[in-house]
Amino acid sequence: MSETLTFMMGEFAAEFPTDRQYAVNHMWAQEQANGHLRFGFSAYAVRLLQDVYFLDWNIDAPATLSAGQEMGAIESKKAESSLYSPVQANLLRFNDELMEDPSAINTDKHDQGWLFETNNPPQEEAQQLLSAEAYLDLLVTVWEKTQRTIKGQLNE
Repeated sequence: MSETLTFMMGEFAAEFPTDRQYAVNHMWAQEQANGHLRFGFSAYAVRLLQDVYFLDWNIDAPATLSAGQEMGAIESKKAESSLYSPVQANLLRFNDELMEDPSAINTDKHDQGWLFETNNPPQEEAQQLLSAEAYLDLLVTVWEKTQRTIKGQLNE
């Protein structure tokens, strides 16, 4: 794995490999040798979710995705959430192993815990993805609000 950047979530360190890009919906994207992009959850998302135990896709691959399109759902110890495509692209495949056992999301989020693979999105879509440094900057700006949300103090 490449170098990593670290974001402190209270006492917990979330690490972000610099060999990939990041989406504002807290997914990483890594270009594969075949030119495809592989997506997974960032360490920030995994830490907030804690112990993912159910993953379901509501579309079948192959399919054409729109940016922001609902793709499926995830359940964890801390939350249930819909999953959305971070970019417009052609969905090629899902990580079928996660359908049997999604625990790799928790234990190996940057390798075996990948979620899905797409072709390379159009250039304007690819530009929406952030470098690890820019993603870290984003986390700094949203962390205070995230902490208040976690503690149920959003409206205070």
